[in-house]
Amino acid sequence: MTNKTKWSIDHAHSEIAFKVRHLMIAHVRGTFKTFDATIQTTHKDFTTAKIDLWIDVSSINTGDEKRDMHLKSADFFDVEHHKQIRFISTSIKRSEEEENYELRGMLTIKGFSQEVVLDAEYGGISIDPWGNEKAGFTITGTINKVAWGLGWNKPLATGGLMLSEEVAISCEIELTNEGQKEMEMEQESVSEKEMS
Repeated sequence: MTNKTKWSIDHAHSEIAFKVRHLMIAHVRGTFKTFDATIQTTHKDFTTAKIDLWIDVSSINTGDEKRDMHLKSADFFDVEHHKQIRFISTSIKRSEEEENYELRGMLTIKGFSQEVVLDAEYGGISIDPWGNEKAGFTITGTINKVAWGLGWNKPLATGGLMLSEEVAISCEIELTNEGQKEMEMEQESVSEKEMS
């Protein structure tokens, strides 16, 4: 039996969100509605996790259709030529706080790839009412959007810029243990063969 565990994102209980300071005085928030990942660990040790995440940039939603269209344009994400955001993990370490992890990986946006360091707060593992094993994480971090070619901006008459260069990332991720299901199916298959 393999010691690798596959995890899938439970989209009904997960969110990838961001916020950017606007006019130096407030924040604009947004989410990406379409995303998925392949995630694999050795047993249930998340320090061994291999993560390959993709986001459909055209699914961006800030609550304003006109703004979303601008974000999809060449001024920002240039969806016509760069349809996905990609994150591939390179290392995951336990931080000084026992239930937290430091998540490092390569983030690719608009053809630019840079290493990012994110904080992953581990919520623990639980079993839902249908017998599915779940794991939860809150992932946060900050990136400079200019490093990924998202440098469009406007100067303000009062000084400063219309948009901050820093973007705060906040993700709620609930995972389902798919490896558990596969092993159960394998065991059921073996039992059926033995009985026949």
